Amino acid sequence: MIYKGTMGITEGPPTTARLRDVLNRASRVVVVEGSPDEADSADLARIVVTGAEIADLAQRLAIVDGGNGDRCLCHGWPTITVHDSKGELIACWTLHHQSGLRGVGDCDADLRDGPALTEWLAERGLTRSRKVQEELAVQETEAERRRMRWVHAAPAGLADAAADVAHPPGRDHEAWSRRLQDAEDRLATLTQHRYPDGIERIRALLAWAGIPARESTGGLKWHDMTVQRQLLAEAPDLILATFAARPLSPVQLDGAAELFGSFEWTRAHGRQLPEPLKSMLIGHIQADGTDAMRFRMRHGYYGGERSV
Repeated sequence: MIYKGTMGITEGPPTTARLRDVLNRASRVVVVEGSPDEADSADLARIVVTGAEIADLAQRLAIVDGGNGDRCLCHGWPTITVHDSKGELIACWTLHHQSGLRGVGDCDADLRDGPALTEWLAERGLTRSRKVQEELAVQETEAERRRMRWVHAAPAGLADAAADVAHPPGRDHEAWSRRLQDAEDRLATLTQHRYPDGIERIRALLAWAGIPARESTGGLKWHDMTVQRQLLAEAPDLILATFAARPLSPVQLDGAAELFGSFEWTRAHGRQLPEPLKSMLIGHIQADGTDAMRFRMRHGYYGGERSV
């Protein structure tokens, strides 16, 4: 480990002018594909930038003046160390998520053109950032497709409100959380209006709640939790009565498995389900359940000893 923390200008807001002032005094800049605490490892790829290429790098490191007012919790990589003509270390910066820079001021700053820096590094043999960006792009594409599948699966009349809930998070998480809560409240109100009959409303919500059970990426996203919260707000007796009204479809049974296997339901109502609901759900899982459903069944969810 060659240093702790960051070095360079740490007082006042970060600006491109301050960054370039440091680089104007540089004799060499070392970029290492690792975080600061591992930057001296011989196993990590690195480049040494000198001469006219330092000015070229400075262009790629241009930031949005003033910073973003935040500090990322990760260590950051690649690590950029700046050395003067005597070989002294005069600054240490880290890149964060290939889109931000730390160490130029009192907070992180967004790069003006993160992709340009990523390509500049890749052209010189540091390809890890580009590979990560490519992987993230694939993940985001699939996440968007999953959001759209969820929106399209919304019960009749709820798709527009669902689209507002499924809007992806922005950089300002606090503002996004407030907007999400408002969108969830509007969706819940509209659901009550469009489906005033409790049993029909629960059937519609169960079908919607079953959609994430078959997603390859697994787990519940924030928009999936919106549906589960609506179901949990319904009277438990009404939910159980829904199963006695008439048979449920496979996707509705998927939704039931997600609901009855949730921490919120089991904490409030336990794991025991009444007959014939217990047999119906276990039969569905045994015939066509997902690995997650089978795991919960083996561990006592959905009906005690019958599910072991």
